[in-house]
Amino acid sequence: MRTFKMILSFFFLLLIACAKPSADRFEVHRGTNISHWLSQSERRGDERAAWFTETDVAYLASLGFDHLRIPVDEEQLWDEAGGQQPEAFALLRNGLDWCAEHNLKAIVDLHILRSHHFNELEKPLWTDPEAQAQFVDLWRQLSEVLCGYPNSMVAYELMNEAVADDPDQWNQLAKKAYDAIREKEPGRVLVIGSNRWQTVGTFDDLKVPENDPNILLSFHFYTPMPLTHHQAFWWRFGGEYNGPVAYPGQVVEEADLEGYAPDVVQTIESENGVFNQAVLEAMLEKPLKKARELNLPLYCGEWGCLPSVSTEARLAWYGDMRSNFEKHGIGWATWDYKGSFGLLDPDGNPIPELIDVLTK
Repeated sequence: MRTFKMILSFFFLLLIACAKPSADRFEVHRGTNISHWLSQSERRGDERAAWFTETDVAYLASLGFDHLRIPVDEEQLWDEAGGQQPEAFALLRNGLDWCAEHNLKAIVDLHILRSHHFNELEKPLWTDPEAQAQFVDLWRQLSEVLCGYPNSMVAYELMNEAVADDPDQWNQLAKKAYDAIREKEPGRVLVIGSNRWQTVGTFDDLKVPENDPNILLSFHFYTPMPLTHHQAFWWRFGGEYNGPVAYPGQVVEEADLEGYAPDVVQTIESENGVFNQAVLEAMLEKPLKKARELNLPLYCGEWGCLPSVSTEARLAWYGDMRSNFEKHGIGWATWDYKGSFGLLDPDGNPIPELIDVLTK
């Protein structure tokens, strides 16, 4: 009986902790994404556990980062029957505990659903009520598991890069997930981005619940794509261009497109132009305007440039974007730590010149 009462007391205290708003504020300034750990990876078991450890957290903290964005996928945390995968949840809790140990904040980002992948043509999430209900239930479960972490330390990002035909489909679904979390966690910061890959151009279509200061508005920034995604195989048609690119200035010269297939030329031309720091800064106006209107903080949860371009152009773009973000008080997390855009090279060695541009 005594043991039963102790268990009841524990869950009662946990319930209070989850429901109580924190007086401390969740603020983030500089961070990076922990990709290919609990998201977009086939690694499992020891290999997955070794991909990201407390040593990595300590290293990132030593560089001066103040937070990590941790993408997680449905298929990693839940099996096809909807059961929680204990090993994956344990890794997630480990990651958050390491962040707490090294004084880092964290954003848990529900990155890919079985019903929604931002780069797939078929996205049942927008047409299947059961898929929508399941999405909301995933957040109920995540909230139950993670609500014991302080509001000042952990935030939840409802979904990565929603891609709906109608922006109100995303606005309405985000509100359902928001309501489910708010039942127990009124003080948790929720990160919400705009429809269609969280691009700056769609930010005026974003609607979030009113009069809630615990919302962080989020966008992603990979402009200009011919530079940042040079030779990226997943960028349809555009990744087939392997000619020269430049920054600042005209990214791709017209003469360099000669001989490429029409689809490649059309894709590159749709994203091409003359870019510099001022041009990139002007592109931030829609998110900045929305943030001013709602009196909410603004965050760029993903930005990065592949190393397939010249080091000079790559570092110039990173430096200009960081300056623009920090000029306007926009927190940011690079994409990514160990992936193809990473702070480490393919052999796992730090890239000092990139790290310096981001942290010095």
